[in-house]
Amino acid sequence: MTARVVKSVAVMAFLLLVAATTMAPLLWMISASLMPAGQANAFPPPFLPREVTLDQYISLFTRLDLGRNLLNSVFLSVSVTAVSLAVNSMAGYAFAKYRFKGRNQIFKMLIASMVIPAQVTMLPLFLMLNKLGLINTYFGVLIPGMASIFGIFLIRQYALSISDSLIEAARIDGAGDFRIYWSVIMPLCKPILITLAIFTFMGTWNDFLWPLIVMTDSSMYTLPVALAGLVGEHVQDTELMMAGSVMTVLPVLVLFAAVQRYYIAGIMAGSVKE
Repeated sequence: MTARVVKSVAVMAFLLLVAATTMAPLLWMISASLMPAGQANAFPPPFLPREVTLDQYISLFTRLDLGRNLLNSVFLSVSVTAVSLAVNSMAGYAFAKYRFKGRNQIFKMLIASMVIPAQVTMLPLFLMLNKLGLINTYFGVLIPGMASIFGIFLIRQYALSISDSLIEAARIDGAGDFRIYWSVIMPLCKPILITLAIFTFMGTWNDFLWPLIVMTDSSMYTLPVALAGLVGEHVQDTELMMAGSVMTVLPVLVLFAAVQRYYIAGIMAGSVKE
C-alpha cells in the first residue's frame, strides 16, 4: 500500500469520524422524539427506541397546541424572506450599477455599521416600534427584517459581475429601470438570491430574542419562543422536548438540502472586486 493510499484512507477516516460526531446528536434527537415517555431519561440513554411512537408529536399539537406557533414561524419566516429579497436586491443593484453622489461613502458607512452587535440596537428599535404601536404585532417582527446590510452587500458584490453592456442593451431596446431590474438583473442573480433567502429564512426561523421582546401574547409566539416557554414546565419530558426540537430543526434542514446546489453557487460567485 503506497503512502498516497494510506494518506487518502486516513483523511477519509478522519472526515467520516467528524461527520459521525456531528450527526450523532441530531440523530439521537430524532430517535428520542420517537421514544415512549421516560425512555430517554435512562442511564445510559438508549440510542434507538424500544418501540417507535408518535405520541410526543401528537401531544405537541393537541395538549400543548403548538400548531399555532408553528404557523406563526412559517408565516413570519416566509414574509420576512420575501420582503427582504425584494428590498435587498433593489438596494444591492442600485449600489452596484447606479452612479449617484455619495454612493461609495454611504456603502462604506453601511459596511462599518455591521460591527455593531444586534443586541445594542434592540432597545432603540423597540422604543421606535412602541411609539408606532407595533409591539405585539407581526409587523414588529417583520419590519426590522425588511433589509439587512449583509444582504445588500451580498447582492451588490454579485451584481458587480453582471456586464454593463446587458443593461445598456436593455435600455436601447426601450426597457425602463424597473423592467431592467425585474427581467435582466433578477434572473441573473438567482444563485445569490437563493443563498440570501436561505440565510434570511434560517435567521428568522431560529430567531428567539427579538420575537420574545416584541411579542407579549403567547398565541403570537414563534416556535422557538413557545418551546422555550415549555422548558420550565416540561423539563423532565425529554422525549417531548426532543420532538419540539425536531419540529424546529427539520424545516431548515429540508430547505437547505433542497437548494444547496444554488447556495454553493451563490457563495462561490460573489467575490468580485469593483
